[in-house]
This record gives sequence, C-alpha cells and structure tokens, in this order.
Amino acid sequence: MKKWMLIMLLVTASANAQHCFARLQEAFETRGSYAVADDMHRNVYIVYFQDGDSRCVSGKARVVNSKIVSIFLQYEDDTYELLALKFFNAAKLPPTISNGISEMIYTTDSEKFKIVFIDPLKPKRE
Repeated sequence: MKKWMLIMLLVTASANAQHCFARLQEAFETRGSYAVADDMHRNVYIVYFQDGDSRCVSGKARVVNSKIVSIFLQYEDDTYELLALKFFNAAKLPPTISNGISEMIYTTDSEKFKIVFIDPLKPKRE
C-alpha cells in the first residue's frame, strides 16, 4: 500500500512541479543560505533528475558532521519511509551541502538527486 502511495505522490509531484529545481536553485543563488546544522531537517525537497527534467518530492534528511547520513521520503498521509538504498556522491562518499543544496547524490539503483534544505534559505531583501 505504501509503495502505491509513493508512486502516486511522485506522479503528483512531477505533474505539479515540472521545473521545481530551477526555481529553488534560483532562489538559493539569489538569496543565499545559512549553514545547514547537524540535525534532522523536516522541510526538504528531494529533487530527482532524469532525462533533463526534475521532480520534487517532500521528505526529511539527517545531517551529521555536515554530511547527509539518512533520507526519508514523505507520503501523502504525512508518514515517512527511510530511503533504504545506499547513496553517495560522485566520489562514493557521504554527500555534502553547499548553499543549502546537496551535491549530486547517486543510489545503487542508478537514481540521481539533490536535497534542497528549505529552512536555511535567507529571507528576501526588502
């Protein structure tokens, strides 16, 4: 049942946010980000990249020693499931974060994604 809900969430998210990463990246480049503290961050987007497009999925991520150590996908019923796949950066190490956005993350299933930490985004200038 949860797998079906995840599929529906991914389809809905991709339909509603065709170019979600471009908008997020622009906001972070323009406004900047505070440092991402070591903690569980519940307001993140997991941005999957495939065939030149991106799709955003809500989730949460744990950061320890400035590295992402666990990732959780959020379902429509507000529950979370741990991403069970092994994940790593291009150097096969735990991914790091720069300006509120992780470096590209890869899984053992050949998925690639970035994590965007929303809360550290600096406010708009008036």
